[in-house]
Amino acid sequence: MNRNPRYRELVEQTFDFPQREFDIKNSQLRFNELPLMEIIEKYGSPLRITYLPKIGQQIQKARRLFNASIANNDYKGNYIYCYCTKSNHFSFVVEEALKSKVQLETSSAFDFEIIKRLEEKGKITKDITIISNGFKPQRYIDYITDFIKAGYKNIIPVMDNLEEIDQYNLPEEPMNIGIRIAAEEEPKYEFYTSRLGIGYKDILPFFKEKIQNNPKLNLKMLHFFIDTGIKDVNYYWTEFHKSLKVYCELKKIYPTLTALNLGGGMPIKQSLAFDFDYEYMINEIVSQIKSVCVQEGVDVPDIYTEFGSYTVGESGCVIFSVLAQKQQNDRETWYMLDGSLMNNLPDIWGLSQRFIMLPINLWENEYKRVNLGGITCDVGDYYNSDSHINQVYLPKINEGEKLYLGFFNTGAYQDTLSGYGGIKHCLLPSPPHILIDEKTPGKFEYHVYAEEQSAESMMKILGY
Repeated sequence: MNRNPRYRELVEQTFDFPQREFDIKNSQLRFNELPLMEIIEKYGSPLRITYLPKIGQQIQKARRLFNASIANNDYKGNYIYCYCTKSNHFSFVVEEALKSKVQLETSSAFDFEIIKRLEEKGKITKDITIISNGFKPQRYIDYITDFIKAGYKNIIPVMDNLEEIDQYNLPEEPMNIGIRIAAEEEPKYEFYTSRLGIGYKDILPFFKEKIQNNPKLNLKMLHFFIDTGIKDVNYYWTEFHKSLKVYCELKKIYPTLTALNLGGGMPIKQSLAFDFDYEYMINEIVSQIKSVCVQEGVDVPDIYTEFGSYTVGESGCVIFSVLAQKQQNDRETWYMLDGSLMNNLPDIWGLSQRFIMLPINLWENEYKRVNLGGITCDVGDYYNSDSHINQVYLPKINEGEKLYLGFFNTGAYQDTLSGYGGIKHCLLPSPPHILIDEKTPGKFEYHVYAEEQSAESMMKILGY
């Protein structure tokens, strides 16, 4: 008798599976070898998980590939890894990244309150490099200058516009600064040039007028940022070479310019079909910088990167359970979840972002096409397509069974954008958040960072 294919067979036939981060044991999914069903049985659902060791693994991977490429290309500059704090400001993330000796990138005034507390806790010293990006209101600028005067000599404020430099109360010692290039954005954007940075044609006149002959300023860094990140496409390489040309022009007349900052992160895995050759891409970046600098007769720069999503994204997952099934018409089956997609994973709603979505259990059941519905009353609270296909397939749920689902590599931005500890749509509570460490291989340590949000905390915020 013929039988219908199982969900496990569908995945194994569609992808190269199991994978390094995902495998099946006793018909249940494991994420970085974490026993997810055991965690669910202990803490319930919905649930947010951060697997801390992944953060250090990502940092070491990038550092290893850049340093190998520098050696292979006989490149005379250094590589410096910076963590982009805005992707996840939480202490457990920043402190975990600092264990791998990263430098930091800030984007707002209150980032410096984090810097102050990290120093008080002994997590950093005043020698740390801090790259300060973004359009800077006066309070942000005041924090920068106050911290420089307090002994943080390696802060590099990156000039975002032509007027910013005039707002600084400059310290006695020369202040290191950077200039951000306003790159031209991809054709899909509704605007042509990034709102951030200084245009190509304005950089050299700006430098000659405001920086070149000012003894209190030292241009150290040129900052190149592409919003869509580092990708092997013509658009990226075109903008990349334009920035290298600017670097060489400035370097010829100002030798203390020693750093090129590659803002815009490396992609992370958002599908089981993800295939990005990190080694090739990094080697191309290093070799092309060297090639252009040799042609122009200038020394190569130190290479800085600001990786946020790459650092922390793959450490996170959010788990839901299916509360009920609804057959709305002949074609549409809805699995109704015990949480909200638009609340807990706002990039799904706001950016049509797709994460890796997999069932935790029932892998030996037959599969069916479904739509996933969040528990809010908003029509936009749904998920009905994966990144690799415009459909969602999940195991059938038989009488008496309960299905759990995981959205993976969700560690960047989702908690902050959803307003951690604040008010959510339809007054749904923030889920519990569990931190997991692995100081001994295969032996996991669990820490409840946050319990489920209480009604009392919501009422206080709302003024009741």
